[in-house]
Amino acid sequence: MTTFSTRPRTVLITGSSSGIGLDVARAFLADGANVVLNGRDADRLSKAAAGLGHPERTAWVTGTIADRGTGEALVRTALDRFGGIDVLVNNAGTFAPRPFTQVTEEELDGFLTNNLKGTYLTTQAFVRAARGQGRGAAVVNVGTVLVEHGLAGYPASAPVVSKAGVHGLTVSLAAELAADGIRVNMVAPGIIRTPLHESADVDAFGGLALLNRVGEVSEISQAVLYLADAQFTTGHVLRVDGGHVTGRS
Repeated sequence: MTTFSTRPRTVLITGSSSGIGLDVARAFLADGANVVLNGRDADRLSKAAAGLGHPERTAWVTGTIADRGTGEALVRTALDRFGGIDVLVNNAGTFAPRPFTQVTEEELDGFLTNNLKGTYLTTQAFVRAARGQGRGAAVVNVGTVLVEHGLAGYPASAPVVSKAGVHGLTVSLAAELAADGIRVNMVAPGIIRTPLHESADVDAFGGLALLNRVGEVSEISQAVLYLADAQFTTGHVLRVDGGHVTGRS
């Protein structure tokens, strides 16, 4: 069982210089945790860390998760700075629509590397260290409901198939790591208001959900914190989609 007792837990969050990852970091800091941020742009990442306002409980590592060394550096930074690791949030990834027959081999490789391979390698580094602590841990992956419910008007086979691999990894690792007290779960967002949508009118997608609106990053953060704490939950994919998969309003 994962136990945090009275000590602050330490949370590693990939892709946390903006959007969902940054809000997840903010939520864990508000909960009293130490956080280790990650992003590919050093200047953007340092500004994000400064904006969180808790320098004594914040560290960061620049690099792409597609590089094995980035996950190892995240773990090493957490151990050196805060003395342990407790939660890994695999949020980093890329996502962009493209009609199936127009996807190049290079683009497909990019999604598979950044979304699936990067999550796999980072989780390996985390699990090796967590096992050594002998007190359990939690992994929360971030996927997408498009794995379960595709959209004809939003062709995104390449990123979706890479995220489907992360869904499968979640279930497989939940079984493999249970004996170590390491729980592995996933949050599957629907349409969320993030910088990913850039200048698009994201509210136009609200009608895809039963609740007739898009989600906010804070609602994903709430789900991540729940799964990080849910001691009797593993191998679960928690949809946070306003009813996108269930039906239509």
